[in-house]
Amino acid sequence: MNPARLTRQIRTIAACLMLFGISAADAQGPFAATRGSGVASSDSAFSAYLAQVRGRALAQGVRSATLDSAFYGLTPNPRVITLDQGQPGGSFDSAIPAFEPYRVKHVDAARIRRGRTAYAANRGKLGAIERETGVPEAIMVAIYGHETNYGSYTGDFDLIRSLATLAYEGRRRDLFEPELIAALKMLDRGVPRARLVGSYAGATGYPQFLPSVYLRVARDGDGDGRVDIWSSEADALASIGNYFVKAGWRPGEPWGVAVAVPAGLDRARIANRTAAPRCPRVMERHSRWLTMAEWRALGVAPVGGRSLPDTALATLLEPDGQGRTAYLLTSNYRVILDYNCSNFYALSVGLLADAVAN
Repeated sequence: MNPARLTRQIRTIAACLMLFGISAADAQGPFAATRGSGVASSDSAFSAYLAQVRGRALAQGVRSATLDSAFYGLTPNPRVITLDQGQPGGSFDSAIPAFEPYRVKHVDAARIRRGRTAYAANRGKLGAIERETGVPEAIMVAIYGHETNYGSYTGDFDLIRSLATLAYEGRRRDLFEPELIAALKMLDRGVPRARLVGSYAGATGYPQFLPSVYLRVARDGDGDGRVDIWSSEADALASIGNYFVKAGWRPGEPWGVAVAVPAGLDRARIANRTAAPRCPRVMERHSRWLTMAEWRALGVAPVGGRSLPDTALATLLEPDGQGRTAYLLTSNYRVILDYNCSNFYALSVGLLADAVAN
């Protein structure tokens, strides 16, 4: 499976749990099998699995001493299995809730106020990052705000223990074992074990990066020679900017604009006929791509004083149905979806960024 797809899947799991307010309290003590989990209760089976991981990690260059230290006394965490099995879900047939309650909760006055504070405090670094990457300062701040409420909650699960538990449990071993080995590589490169805490599913630091994402995109934003996404806002913001660059952000292009849609719009005419290779339930809600000039000709008009160039390509999304605020969304919106493939998440990031910058 494509590593980026694995990252998105695990991030979506972690973000859903955070959205639904599930506690990050880490259970301790001996492992107890969970009904239906498929996890053996014997610690010897867990140790045997770690021995297999050890061999694969050694083959990828992780030092033996690092593995000895990381795996010493390690036990599975039953709380992780409980949370994983209780993750919010739904079939393609289940109803999609309204966006407005989510927007009110996630683009609220307190989050905007804290975002403006973080924005002002980091303007020097943010400006340099935007000049280098083309990613708007406010977008980076909005991701920071959505992921951890500007660093106020980052999770307290031991990542090595959590990832080892999830990989051992086996239902999504192809997702979690590579992240476990990536976390071991972080240790091997000097990241202290005490830093490797976060969500039950392995996301860590202010940006809530998975270990593989940290290895791929984390950057030193304050010039101190270290990449510290756990306590340095500059490093976290620079790393978010680098993530967006690698995901294909186009400098100078807005994420989208709010629009009013005429009641008589023929939606069958603009329906998307292409099946998305990933996140199909997210993408199926979007129209086909049209230029801004074509949208205007159909009577779709921006509201709020901001627009897009006539040549800009955009898709239409009506998150709360006909007659409510809709959005024309550019390719940069798809980059936000790469971070977390949820229309509610991506819309809220864009709207929070706009509010923080104004």
